[in-house]
Amino acid sequence: MKVDQLKAGAALSYISIGLGNIISIIYTPIMLRLLGQSEYGLYNLVASVVSYLGLFSFGFSSAYMRYYSIYKVKGDEENKAKLNGMFLMIYTITGFIAVLAGIILTYNAEIIFGDKLTESEISTAKVLMIIMVFNMAFSFPAIVFNSHVTANEEYIFQKVLQMIKLIANPFVMLPVLLMGYKSVGMAVVTTILNLLVELSMVVFCLNKLKMKFIFKQFDYTLMKEMAIFSAYIFMNMIIDQINWNVDKYIIGRYRGTVGVAVYGLAANLNTYYISLSTAISSVFIPRINRMVVESIDNNEFTHLFTKVGRIQFILLSLVSTGFIFFGRPFINMWAGTDYDGSFPIALLLIIPVTIPLIQNLGIEIQKAKNMHQFRSRVYLFIAIGNVILSIPLTKLYGGIGAAMGTAVSLLIGNGIIMNWYYHNRVGLDIKYFWNQILKFVPALLLPIIVGSLMVTFINLYNILSFFICGIIYTLIFCFSIWDFGMNDYEKDLVRKPIMKVFQKLKYIENK
Repeated sequence: MKVDQLKAGAALSYISIGLGNIISIIYTPIMLRLLGQSEYGLYNLVASVVSYLGLFSFGFSSAYMRYYSIYKVKGDEENKAKLNGMFLMIYTITGFIAVLAGIILTYNAEIIFGDKLTESEISTAKVLMIIMVFNMAFSFPAIVFNSHVTANEEYIFQKVLQMIKLIANPFVMLPVLLMGYKSVGMAVVTTILNLLVELSMVVFCLNKLKMKFIFKQFDYTLMKEMAIFSAYIFMNMIIDQINWNVDKYIIGRYRGTVGVAVYGLAANLNTYYISLSTAISSVFIPRINRMVVESIDNNEFTHLFTKVGRIQFILLSLVSTGFIFFGRPFINMWAGTDYDGSFPIALLLIIPVTIPLIQNLGIEIQKAKNMHQFRSRVYLFIAIGNVILSIPLTKLYGGIGAAMGTAVSLLIGNGIIMNWYYHNRVGLDIKYFWNQILKFVPALLLPIIVGSLMVTFINLYNILSFFICGIIYTLIFCFSIWDFGMNDYEKDLVRKPIMKVFQKLKYIENK
């Protein structure tokens, strides 16, 4: 049953990503034109500041997954209920603290955003901050229920709910934007949809999963142990906030909302890229925690790490190489020529992040083994370096400079230091991993040659030629990766579902 949930969860994740991309392609250019570049930049700027309040979750969700998995293996229902009660109380309190912190930020908006924003923009920013703060506060207690669903590997409900939200969003958002409510309307709609999803998750946990809570007998010893475990995850959250959100804030202070808009679009494209990888790795979190509890050999972890990494690389290499060749004309035709500067920024974000994305299962292995402290320490110093680099680079080169600072930190942290740590401390055979990844190099040569010829000799700014070349490139990539890159296991992931469909169709015909 759980194997089916895992497969269905991964499949639904990619269906959701596919739907999200299609919806985004249709919805985003309309939204950008209805909002205007300055308003879109303001929305991104405020969201980047409010996102720091998410740090009040302190990384406890990973601790929940770890300890729930331990109690689940032992069949300890009482401690599972105590854990649920403890986490619900913790997140309710931290949600309240986040609201108080958000109110303080709102009252000091002029100081936070600097003098590059107009009085009207500051006024709108305050309204946006209040709405986004309360949205985040409601999401805190919901973390417990979402984590509970993941820990029980009930991926189908989880992914279907996310898909419904994804589809509903533009149908609700566009009428609101057309009525002229702009960024404030976007924030209100987002809050309402999030609240509905969170309430649905609560109902599912209570009615379907029979989630139990014990609020008495608060285990302070366990709380202390979880706090120590989560401390480095919390540090990592701070680092992620610096790496992915501080650039918008720096650009907002030194270049204004238009610069934030250009960078924000590139950052959104990078987010879509990241989701291609995390869709696979996220469904393996409970399994990894279970493997650690059951003391599975490191060779098993290496093979799972490599197996998932290769699948992630196939998808990411198609998207990243395709973006190199088709990204600039796509952005110009899709978002408009005002966003042409998003292309080099997106490249500087996407290419370096590919390394951690094909290895992100290693992060979950570290957490499950309680070996994530080193990564947090290293990333903290690199994130500080990122800020130090980004400020002068932003002053000189705008968004491209900010992206350069992030790119350098990702390459040093993930490309060099973390690979050393995986191999020498975590127990993963990184030489084997990269040997398996490099086997794809011959398969990439033909698509790269074809893509280079297309860029050189064909006008990709024509919609018809863009789509025809895009389809041809994708087909050539798939053919090359199938013949020269994929192993039998990876080919079976494609063949078996297709064979099952044909078998069912044949059965229906014979019947």
